[in-house]
Formats: sequence, structure tokens, C-alpha cells
Amino acid sequence: MAMQQGIEFDPDLIRRYDKAGPRYTSYPTAVQFHEQFAETDYRAAASASNQADPARPLSLYFHIPFCARVCFYCACNKVVTKDRSRAAPYLEDLYREMALQSALFDRRRVVDQLHWGGGTPTFLSRSEMSRLMEETARRFRLRDDDGGEYAIEVDPREADPDTIAHLRGLGFNRLSLGVQDFDPRVQRAVNRIQSERETRAILDAARAQGFKSINVDLIYGLPFQTEASFARTVERIVEAAPDRLSVFNYAHLPERFKPQRRIRAEDLPSPSTKLAILRRTIEQLTEAGYVYIGMDHFARPEDELAQAQREGKLHRNFQGYSTRAGADLVAMGITAIGQVGDTYGQNVRTLEAYHQRLAEGRLPIWRGVTLTPDDRLRRHVISQLICHFELDTRAVERRFGVDFDDYFATELADLRNMERDGLVRWDGTRITVALKGRLLIRNVCMVFDRYLREAAAQARFSKVI
Repeated sequence: MAMQQGIEFDPDLIRRYDKAGPRYTSYPTAVQFHEQFAETDYRAAASASNQADPARPLSLYFHIPFCARVCFYCACNKVVTKDRSRAAPYLEDLYREMALQSALFDRRRVVDQLHWGGGTPTFLSRSEMSRLMEETARRFRLRDDDGGEYAIEVDPREADPDTIAHLRGLGFNRLSLGVQDFDPRVQRAVNRIQSERETRAILDAARAQGFKSINVDLIYGLPFQTEASFARTVERIVEAAPDRLSVFNYAHLPERFKPQRRIRAEDLPSPSTKLAILRRTIEQLTEAGYVYIGMDHFARPEDELAQAQREGKLHRNFQGYSTRAGADLVAMGITAIGQVGDTYGQNVRTLEAYHQRLAEGRLPIWRGVTLTPDDRLRRHVISQLICHFELDTRAVERRFGVDFDDYFATELADLRNMERDGLVRWDGTRITVALKGRLLIRNVCMVFDRYLREAAAQARFSKVI
């Protein structure tokens, strides 16, 4: 049955449920990763995956950590430098890791999904980008029919139309542009000066080059934002008509992320203003024809994400929502997180440690986790809810051999409270997230997170709204 797409804004409900929680790009989340998970565990997972299905597709992620300038709001793992020569030794290490990784996977496994993230991938020169893609094609089986989902994150300040043409020639067919806010005062406060003109030039170039999907990132909750000022940014973005939008909530955590210490707390919008900004943004995007996918994401009805959600085929991984389920995610570069079989593995965090491991001929695995049967069950439940806003509990019973009501008795008691508040409906065989519960989908998923019940880990996550 096709799901109903839409959203209903209930400010009182949001205020009551607005607390810290995971984004569930994985389950278990990275908080549960541990250093006892070693290279041997990762290699064993790759071997088991090959044996289980030697034709199972692959997803590749490359982390390019370099940025020429620091954005004060940023919480990503990055290396801020204007020295472009620093990329060369890192790429050599990346090629070493690629050689080690590719040797673990059957050559018949086609790369259906590829993503360059960061940092700023377009920090690289065109020749460096070309060689990175050439080495990838040499080590892995890339598609040659433009049928894969090959995406790159682009900073419009670090690209021009010729760059976009070059990326399309390399095989990229999806693009994500960081914008955040067009207001000059906000841009100065977060150290990201980026004109609407240069942003539109990149977006228009991507459209002219035939990119299949263009995403724009916005952030609400930044210094000096008001409901009216952010509405003007959204209005201009809507005029540019990207295929997808991500509207992220800024989480001010200066004790954890050093660049955020340059942002003054007294300059941030109040909680009520943030809520008003979000409400107005949802109204603007809905009126413009975008549908709510989940979390922070919106898409045009004809976009692949919206289609996949309607058809019950949407997937979620470390790059967010995706249409490509069932692939092993091979992640390369510092701090990159991969998913191979029933494991998650994360690379070391620093350039020095990364280089040292690879110089020794070792995979740069730092930590990870092997999923238990309970983890796999709960991951499925959370994935269904966060992607499709509903869960067929009888299908879960058939797939995992459990009595759902008995296994999740504690969780269902909590869910009944949410049902009384109008977030969900539970008829004994199907859990459905109501339209006004969809903005709070993380809260619904948290009910089924065993680790949150066992430890007070919530303070390590950003707030839901």
C-alpha cells in the first residue's frame, strides 16, 4: 500500500517532545562503536558478504576533509587550510586504502552508489579529481550507463561552471550545494560569504549539464536569523527549483566543536523564533509543491526519493536518505564510516594516524561494531519507521521469528503514550506515524532504541527540532 506523503505542524507537540536524540543514519549509532572491533573483523565481514552474494552491489564513500575556509557552524571532520598541496599526500594514502579495500570484494560487484563528501571535495584540482575517479574505476567496477547514484557535495565558492562540466564528465549525476542562508548578516556571523549569484551559477550549470538531481542545504537557527529573513532565502531557493532540499537544525555545541565558539549564543534566535522559522519554511516548501520525505528532507514529487518512499523502497545510510538499498557501503578516508554485512566500521580520525596505518599496509579501521540479532531486528524496525512512517508488525514477526507484542512490550507501552498524544496510531498489526508526528520521527524511533534505555546517552545528540 502506498504511503500518504505530507506533514502537519503542531507547535505544542513539538515543544513537548523536543529533546536530544540520534539521527539514525545507523543502528546501533556511532555511540556504540568500540575499539575492540578490529581490521580482522572488517575483513571477515567482507569475506562473508562475498560468499553470501558475490553479485551484491557496492556503495563507495570517499571523505575529502579539506576546506579553504572554516564555517563557524560546522561540526564535520575537516582540515582547514589554504595550502592546496596538502591534498596530494592524502590522495596517495586514499589510493593505498582503495587498493586494500578493493582486494576484499568480488570484482563482479557493481558500484551502484558513489559519494564524495567532506570537507569540500572541490578543494581538489580537476586533475586530482580525474585521477581519483580513474583509480576508483581501476579498483572497482563502476557503471558506464549513468544508471548509478553518483553524487558529490559542492561548495559554490569552490567551483565554477567549468568545474561542474568536469564533474559531469567524470560520471557524477547528482549534486548537493551548501547554501545555509543568503542573508549577508547571517553569512558574516558564520564566516560563509556566498552570494546568490554564484550559487545560482552552479545550480544552473548543473542543470545544463544534465545532473539528474540537485540538492540544496539550508540551516535554520543560525545567528541573526528571523522568520522573515529566512523566508526570503527560502523564497529565492524555491525560485531556483532544486530537486531536493535539506533544512537542517543548527545545534550549538561549542564545548564539542571548536569553530562554534566563534558564534555568540546571544546572537542565536530564540526557541520560539526557531519554531516559527521552521513552520514558515514548511509552509513555503509545501506551497511550492515539495513533499516531506523525513527528518530534514524535502523533494519534488517526481524526484527519485519521493518515488522510492511512495513505493516503500526508501533506504537510509550515512549519506542520508537513498534509493539504493541492499548494498555494502565501503567508506574510505579519515573518519569515514562504512557498513559491510552486519557490521559498521569507522576509520581513524587524523591525517597522521591514517597515513601511519596505510604505510604499514593495514586498513585504517579505528572502531566499529558487529550487530547482534537484537540489533538487526531493531535496525529494521527503526529503518521502516524513519523511511516510510509505518511498520507492519506481523511482517516483522515473519521475518525475525519473534512475537512482536511480547518482544517489544515495554516499547509498546511507551508508544501508547505517543498514541494518546496523536503522534502515532497502533491497531495491533501496524504502527503508523500520524502527519503531526512526522517531524518527531526521531522520537518515535528512540522508543525502539535499546541503548538509550540502558544508558543516559541522549546528551551526545542534537535536539530533534
